[in-house]
Amino acid sequence: MDRAMELFPTLRRPEGKEALRFGARALTYPELAAAAAGIAEQVGSARRVAVWATSELETCVAVLGALAAGAAVVPVNPKVGERELAHIIGDSEPELLLAAPGFQPPEALGRVPVREVDLARTGSELPPEPSEDAPALIVYTSGTTGPPKGVVLPRRAIRANLDALADAWEWTEQDVLVHALPLFHVHGLILGTLGPVRLGGTVRHLGKFSSQAAAEELAGSATMLFGVPTMYHRLADDAESDPELAKAVGRARLLVSGSAALPAVEHERISRLTGQRVVERYGMSETIMNSGVRASGDRRPGYVGLPFDGVEIKLVDDAGRDIEISDDETVGEILVRGRNLFTGYLNRPDATAEAFVDGWFRTGDVATRAPDGYLRIVGRKATDIIKSGGYKIGAGEIENALLEHPSVAEVAVTGQADPDLGERILAWVVPAADPADSEATARELVEHVARLLTPHKRPREVRFVDSLPRNEMGKVMKKALHG
Repeated sequence: MDRAMELFPTLRRPEGKEALRFGARALTYPELAAAAAGIAEQVGSARRVAVWATSELETCVAVLGALAAGAAVVPVNPKVGERELAHIIGDSEPELLLAAPGFQPPEALGRVPVREVDLARTGSELPPEPSEDAPALIVYTSGTTGPPKGVVLPRRAIRANLDALADAWEWTEQDVLVHALPLFHVHGLILGTLGPVRLGGTVRHLGKFSSQAAAEELAGSATMLFGVPTMYHRLADDAESDPELAKAVGRARLLVSGSAALPAVEHERISRLTGQRVVERYGMSETIMNSGVRASGDRRPGYVGLPFDGVEIKLVDDAGRDIEISDDETVGEILVRGRNLFTGYLNRPDATAEAFVDGWFRTGDVATRAPDGYLRIVGRKATDIIKSGGYKIGAGEIENALLEHPSVAEVAVTGQADPDLGERILAWVVPAADPADSEATARELVEHVARLLTPHKRPREVRFVDSLPRNEMGKVMKKALHG
């Protein structure tokens, strides 16, 4: 088979360099290939294999070995609740589950056989390369509108998308990537693990994120850092008080942020402290990565760049009509098509049909497009577009404005039903310090937004809270905020 058509050519012709490192434990490419071959022998002809996706070497070997065997891998969040686990197992029907040694099977796992991953158990060679249209991963969505849906990603989507990212980010086998992302999600598993292995590079996984640990890697041989906004916020905080840490981060070739929008204020802090400007990208489980700022491109705060190679993006209005204008003001829903797309939701032909229109996937995300084609994500159509007084207002724009005020540590903006306006803008603010006069501070924040943006975008109410509800990727769960 053509090397370019193989998903992991580096495992079929391994060189002696380090592939994966988790703390003090590491595997070279020959060791990884042998361990993956051992897993492939265990998996045999199984059609679907679940992996208990802890942040350990065993998870990476399990995924790579099962993929080599041609099975569809179902990565499972190790913190999953009983009801959700029962749904995932019942829906995907895996023939076995792979886990690190010491795994204690929860009751919700039912009768699924468990195999512990033994890195010392090796195989002689990897099986023949499966078809590129064969399912590779079944990633379960967050289930905000019902039980989680299984997103079926084919091998060709992973291969094509990773190659597009490598081209855009000038990412090669010479790069050493450091991150602390979970391995049950597209960001940490596909980009952060399968990406380097496909290219023949190296992954240094921190286990749990710490600014100091990331800086130590970047002060050494690491060249790239992948993170989410909460990580970059902590990194900026720590860099403020530690010039050596800031200097180490500044050595990175590329800092990439994703999974949620990185506020402009954090962009500027990182740039000021380290001399590096963060690259943002936009993707989701169903599409892997859609667009991003190139390594050599304009690293503009608040924008997710241009479509990656092989990906088409268009914006449509509420009636489904194409939006041709690129004025960075007109808001439209993002539709995507290309080789990066999933093949459908497992066992849900109804949901799959509803998600597509004329071959275009409806993302549910809304954005504006600048004259140079750069996309600016406004938010989710269901939760981040507020229709107030006849205007369509993006919550993200107001959130970024509020974050520029020194009294605001964190913020989420939602819409609340209003008999006069349709929806009124409500800001949920985690204050930087307890306000001496909360009413006066709230008025100041409202005036701040009206001055920076326009009066109709100002919050009609500000509510101070101790914290915002977030999921494990750092995204604010706005449906948990109630007026």
